[in-house]
Amino acid sequence: MSTVKTNAMRMLDSQEISYDVAEYEYDEKDLSGIHAAHAIGFEPEKVFKTLVARGDKTGILVFCIPVNQELDLKKAAVLSGNKKIEMIAVKELLGITGYIRGGCSPIGMKKKYPTYIDETAELFDVIAVSAGTRGKQIIISPLKLISFVSAEKADIVKDS
Repeated sequence: MSTVKTNAMRMLDSQEISYDVAEYEYDEKDLSGIHAAHAIGFEPEKVFKTLVARGDKTGILVFCIPVNQELDLKKAAVLSGNKKIEMIAVKELLGITGYIRGGCSPIGMKKKYPTYIDETAELFDVIAVSAGTRGKQIIISPLKLISFVSAEKADIVKDS
């Protein structure tokens, strides 16, 4: 099956950054990262969802966290120099990032936003992030991803 290249994949190709692609059947009723993880045969802690939030001081921020975790808004606010942050509305996602819900990638957004990735990414040789469309995940070295999107590693998930 030949993979149609997404913008995120073309950007990685242009920098000669190696990655693999995992494709899966997505379900409009279940766009969860857990579903994506099961569909590609990855443990949920190795599949990272991309969340977009707005800080009261800094504006748009991007967070990548394992699909089985929740973003800790307090930690994220402190880290990003905000008093408070809130998730953007789903209807704003396409206009801000160029991506739709269930297909939001940290790679290749319309603008370069401050990006934070949960520090657990470094525990793995590879992690999966959205390729920029539903039903496609990019499998990539977390170090290559962090470097490419100029992300800051941090503890940004809620403590269990």
